[in-house]
Amino acid sequence: MNASNAEPRSIDVNADLGEGFPHDAALLERVTSASISCGAHAGDPESIRCTLREALARGVVVGAHPGYPDREGFGRRDRDLDAQMVERLICDQVADLRRLADEAGVEIRFLKPHGALYNQAQSREATARGVVAAAVALGLPLLGQPGTLPETLARSAGVVYIPEGFPDRRYRADGSLTPRAEPGAVLESPDELAANVRRLAAGGLVQTLCIHGDEAEALANASRLRAILDDLGIAVRPFVPGRS
Repeated sequence: MNASNAEPRSIDVNADLGEGFPHDAALLERVTSASISCGAHAGDPESIRCTLREALARGVVVGAHPGYPDREGFGRRDRDLDAQMVERLICDQVADLRRLADEAGVEIRFLKPHGALYNQAQSREATARGVVAAAVALGLPLLGQPGTLPETLARSAGVVYIPEGFPDRRYRADGSLTPRAEPGAVLESPDELAANVRRLAAGGLVQTLCIHGDEAEALANASRLRAILDDLGIAVRPFVPGRS
């Protein structure tokens, strides 16, 4: 194929939404996919319904964002659950979200665990096996970090795996995220965020970049991210193919 006729490189931009924060509608103008809370770690049925309707109106692809039922800790505190418990927790929460999504005429198109559930799955075998088993049972693609245990298990199980990067988070040398409990884990400098975006995009290892909807700088970060991708000549498109 002639290079001039080749389709430009693209990447998805996603946000974690439906958690009760005020930026959902505005963020949905800036993203191509949205991981929507299932109501266990945050959010409530009415706010989730509203976010689902807003996503549908903007053509944003919607996924399920289950987390540990720990509202006080926003789902960011570790739990010691076996694989079956993790699978059941996820499937039950996605069933709750699907009921709300059906009311709004929205299809759930992917699975992205939240907080500690996501982070523990990257390296803890029982958690990873439970997450992948849930993705199999639900018939959904799975989002996670590249080169991790969930990716290996998902690909072995025939689950579509979408590698994800985090522009607003600091990374360790081994490619893992710096834990939020450590100072500087969440980037506050626009220059650092820009450098992170360029590194993640240039590496070609991720198919989607995440904006955390609970951060005070969420809207500014989303706008910066889109501007940087535009400057790099990278189109923003959802990773899930469109439906006819």
